[in-house]
Amino acid sequence: MTWSMALNLAERLSMVATAAFILSRTPALGRILSRQLTTTDRVLLILVLGGMGIVGTYAGIPINGALANSRVVGVMVAGLLGGPLVGAGAGLIAGVHRYFIGGFTAFSCGLAAVAEGSLGGLIQRFYRRSPVPWSVALAAGLAGETLQMAIILLTARPFSEALALVTIIGPPMIIVNSLGVAIFMLIVKTAAEQQDHIAACQAQRALDIANQTLPFLRHGLNRESAEAAAGIIFNSIKVAAVSFTDRQEILAHVGMGSDHHHPGNPILTSATLQAIARGELQLAQTRGEIGCRDRNCRLASAVVVPLRRREATVGALKLYRDRENSITPVDLELARGLAHLFSTQLELAEVEYQARLRSQAELKALQAQVHPHFLFNALNTITSLIRTRPEKARELLIKLASFFRYSLKRDDNPIPLEEELAHVDAYLAIEETRFGNKLEVIRRVEPATLGCSVPAFTLQPVVENAIKHGLQPRPRGGRLILTACDRGREVVVTVADDGVGIAPAEIQKILLPGYGHGHGLGLAIVNERLKALYGPEYAVQVNSAPDRGTEVILRFPKEVKAVGHRGVQEKDELYRCCG
Repeated sequence: MTWSMALNLAERLSMVATAAFILSRTPALGRILSRQLTTTDRVLLILVLGGMGIVGTYAGIPINGALANSRVVGVMVAGLLGGPLVGAGAGLIAGVHRYFIGGFTAFSCGLAAVAEGSLGGLIQRFYRRSPVPWSVALAAGLAGETLQMAIILLTARPFSEALALVTIIGPPMIIVNSLGVAIFMLIVKTAAEQQDHIAACQAQRALDIANQTLPFLRHGLNRESAEAAAGIIFNSIKVAAVSFTDRQEILAHVGMGSDHHHPGNPILTSATLQAIARGELQLAQTRGEIGCRDRNCRLASAVVVPLRRREATVGALKLYRDRENSITPVDLELARGLAHLFSTQLELAEVEYQARLRSQAELKALQAQVHPHFLFNALNTITSLIRTRPEKARELLIKLASFFRYSLKRDDNPIPLEEELAHVDAYLAIEETRFGNKLEVIRRVEPATLGCSVPAFTLQPVVENAIKHGLQPRPRGGRLILTACDRGREVVVTVADDGVGIAPAEIQKILLPGYGHGHGLGLAIVNERLKALYGPEYAVQVNSAPDRGTEVILRFPKEVKAVGHRGVQEKDELYRCCG
């Protein structure tokens, strides 16, 4: 083997690294490696790598009327990246060019170029889900160059000259060009992995920022939430400034320029107005495009991404740099990722707000169901006592006033169980007086349970159902037992009666909203509220049998975590800016 020829060929392989680097920087690389090539991508690969084969021919070393060259690198890489058609196409371009140069190996080398490109494409077929490894590319290069030497021996004439040529150029070309193919694929694969790593890091960074901003953006897009979110982004990534806007004005601006980019100022940047109007990412690469009226403003470029809620654009997120034309592809991807996550958060805030309104509407419906007939019965009872037992009538009026005062003041925010039980006691005081000896109430409440937080207006509808639908239909009335037990991580409240009971077929139906006359609305709303607040495992449990009574079990966790779209520890103020 001629070592000097091998070294000369190796020197000419610098173009391999250059071509691999250029390819690694193209947007098409991801599509190439993921086997999602478009027709345009295939044509460009054929032309570029076929051209690389031509350059390899020109960089060849003349030997006895032939060329020791690196043409195989371009055409085989074309096949390894693009498949048989791309490999054969690049080989055809390089091969036809070599044929017209002439020489006694012109036809042989032209044919070999097409064959080597096709061989690379066939090997690529075995790696449909990942790039061809460099070790396989090395083996493919060895096989391809060996194939070229065999084609020269079979087709070039005179044979003696072909044999002499292969003896000289064969070993160095087989070794050096195989290494060139392997190096090219290794550079491309490394570049792709680096891009994937950068993308993964950016995605993780975006998720971390979204996680930190969630408690603020869940309240909607307003000055307070925008200020907090902008500060989090500014402290998490290296940009000159971060800004949020709604459709008309700046909501928050943190970083460079905050001395004159004040919240409440109208939007001036044309890119921002276009992003909001079109719902598409916009770039401002110069100070003029940013359009700041302050001559000393150092903000020089920006990426603007719209923030959407459902189908509507509600504002924009802007990331600034202090140099013109300095917005990088990394900035663009990060901005897109953040905008997508923030838009999702804003949509969730809207859903949460609407769910809160629906919950309050359900509660008001439940209160409306209870109050009219209870008020009518209570007033009748008090009226009958005014002359015969005025002190009792006065006591019941106080209880009635307490009952309605509680209902008017409270929504579904959490309260201590002790307060909820006091509301139930006010109700029972009136009902015990109305039913007399037909209603016996037994209370078994453990003191340790009284501090547990429960949703307001939860127990009274269950107690009322027990009296109205369990005991009242029985001529002799019955007994109601109210129990509250401490079970470690939760408090269990049971409302049991020995009334008429419920048929087995009806038990599951009574928890369906709107079922029946009375049962359905009250128990269904209590059931849905508990599931929404604590999770489906906290659904109301109903045990009953005809003529043996009914037992309704409600469970309340001591440590409350928000579940689904609402949590019992949230206050109304948190929702005023939603939507």
